[in-house]
Amino acid sequence: MSHPYSDISELAQAGNSFGVIRIPTEQDVPFTRRVRAIVDTAEFQRLRQVTQLALASHVYPGATHTRFEHALGVYHNALRYLWQLGSDAKFAAIVSRHDAEVLIVAALLHDIGHWPFCHPIEDMELPQMPPHEVFAKEFLRPDGELTKVLESQWNVSAAEVLDVLVAKSNSPSNRLRRSILSGPIDIDKMDYLARDSQHCGVPYGRHFDRNRLINSLIVNEAGDGLAITSKGRTAAEMMVFARYVMFTEVYWHHAVRSATTMFARSFLELMPKLDLSSLFRMSEPELIRCLCTTASGSDVASLTDGLFGQRRRLHKRLAEYSIYHREPLYRALRLLTATQLAGCSSGLTQRLGAVVGRKLLPMDVLIDAPPQHREVEFRVDVWFRSSKEYRPLREVSPIVDAMAKTQFDDCVKKVRIFVSPEIRDLIPASLSVDELVLDALKNP
Repeated sequence: MSHPYSDISELAQAGNSFGVIRIPTEQDVPFTRRVRAIVDTAEFQRLRQVTQLALASHVYPGATHTRFEHALGVYHNALRYLWQLGSDAKFAAIVSRHDAEVLIVAALLHDIGHWPFCHPIEDMELPQMPPHEVFAKEFLRPDGELTKVLESQWNVSAAEVLDVLVAKSNSPSNRLRRSILSGPIDIDKMDYLARDSQHCGVPYGRHFDRNRLINSLIVNEAGDGLAITSKGRTAAEMMVFARYVMFTEVYWHHAVRSATTMFARSFLELMPKLDLSSLFRMSEPELIRCLCTTASGSDVASLTDGLFGQRRRLHKRLAEYSIYHREPLYRALRLLTATQLAGCSSGLTQRLGAVVGRKLLPMDVLIDAPPQHREVEFRVDVWFRSSKEYRPLREVSPIVDAMAKTQFDDCVKKVRIFVSPEIRDLIPASLSVDELVLDALKNP
């Protein structure tokens, strides 16, 4: 039986030694004329100037890879997923050839709405901030170059792509394609875990069998999402564990979080002076220049200079709270909004100043708390051929069940108090920081 998507040029070309673009690590990504047409647009080329991990390069110098590279990797994964799932009659009955092409385009464009330092800004959950998926429509305007390429080269409308990126309609095909793009074992995670790991120089995100996992993909019983066969269970477990270790060792490394918190507080303070619509269209170097210029002469300059100046000057960790250490303080601080955290930081600054016997600067003390949304999704079913039944992965996997029960996010994301390097050296080791934090919470 022929493959239902074999006449899609990007799939037909997969595996050939011509018409490819090479990305790390040793990936030959099919590069057809119509893919090139998308990549060559100004909207897509902008992603060359948006780094994938923002401020992580302050700790991992190799982490300077871009959303451009990542988008090509996600597109490559989409082809691999489609080739595997096309052999599932249920999938082919739900996802038409045209739907498959829309998914390929959506994979290429899944981060088109990303602006520089997008995640640190989004994580503050400020009411005036659009999610980057929603902001994608700003780059898919009816008169835009990218939209014209989609229509002329792909016979795909911008509205179709946006519907996959940000749910509007609820057809079985859309639900199924969204689970491929954003779900427990999606094409996005499949790329960034390995790519981030590679560029950071750590092994953690590469220690799961991607080929085994992709080859086990099937459609779930309801026909609205992905499932895996029992052969892929161990690979899925290792992918969950890879995310856990990447969060603990990279994404929520204490020094990475120091830089991230310094940036977030800078943005919060400078935001009233910024034209956000213009800012979100800037390249990363342009946005940095804008922030530094706006901060010049203000209290915020100490933060922007420490991040983007000629000398790296990150705040130092003073205290740390989690579900395992001073849990009530952890829970209380985690509930605060970005604005409330800034207020609590100011109160703590005054109290620490009294302890060390000098007036501290407004940005000398910062509090970093995790965002309210959760990062990890465990809901994926495993198909057991022998018993002809689907069972939830967490039900058949001790490691996934343990992580789900202990609340993954609470384990890897901690609340931290950071202080400027000069102040850290003045604070006596005997000081009970916890009592000062509690007082700042009770008496803002």
